[in-house]
Amino acid sequence: MRQQDVHDELRARLHAAAEAHEPDRARMLARIERGMAAGGRTGHRATLPPVFGWFRVVGATAAVAGVLAVGGYAVASAVKDDAPAQQTVAVSPTPTPSPDATSRPPVHSSAPTAGSSRAAPPSHRASPSATPAPKASATTRAPTARGTQDGPLWSDGSVDPHSNDFWAQSNLTLKTSKPLTALTVRLKVAQTGGVSTTGAWRSLPEADFTQTVREKNGFLVYTWVLKEGRTVPAGQWVFAGQYDHERGGRDAKDDTYTATGTAGGAQYAVQGDFAAHGSGDGDS
Repeated sequence: MRQQDVHDELRARLHAAAEAHEPDRARMLARIERGMAAGGRTGHRATLPPVFGWFRVVGATAAVAGVLAVGGYAVASAVKDDAPAQQTVAVSPTPTPSPDATSRPPVHSSAPTAGSSRAAPPSHRASPSATPAPKASATTRAPTARGTQDGPLWSDGSVDPHSNDFWAQSNLTLKTSKPLTALTVRLKVAQTGGVSTTGAWRSLPEADFTQTVREKNGFLVYTWVLKEGRTVPAGQWVFAGQYDHERGGRDAKDDTYTATGTAGGAQYAVQGDFAAHGSGDGDS
């Protein structure tokens, strides 16, 4: 048998003896007194004074107490040495909280429960009796052109003499005796067959105007609009539209033009065709 096993068995027996031991102090004292009484009946008188008899009792008691103390110390030592073997306990790791479970704020339902007495939010719809104020017009109606001359404006339309059997140019000559702070010129060339734009120009600075060309309702339409903040000085100016057409002579009887300008805060408008006109000085 191994030494460790013998040691373990001894510890076990000491544990059992310590648990089963129940000292009876009264019984031990009684035995001591009986022994003392038996010694007195032998006829031998004690030569020592009575005080020494009490010393014997006290000594016996002390001996018993010593035995008990030694036994208790032995049991305590055995119990102390008998340390329980270390055990390894598997502990489950603390679960890592889900980011959704920790970072997402709680959702509080705003819908009222059944039987709830919470009042519905007030309506913000405008009263049916409220009538929105009409918006002011951002544009002013242009005056109706009644002829080739209006106030400081004078105009004339003609087909350029350099036109040929395949190509032509329509010229609008515009005179103004006053500076213009706004001007819109529109030239319309009737679609007589094969009419398509080849370009356009004006004698005023190109950067001062926005120019567009498009086909609309059987006409090739050239439009020039004076940019905001620009001014047309008093003088004579030309706006021309160039285009191809079918071979042969072309009839320009349906071609027209219009021009609307502002001078001194008043609006003026002129219109005409491309028949021959006498010249005018444009003075009013």
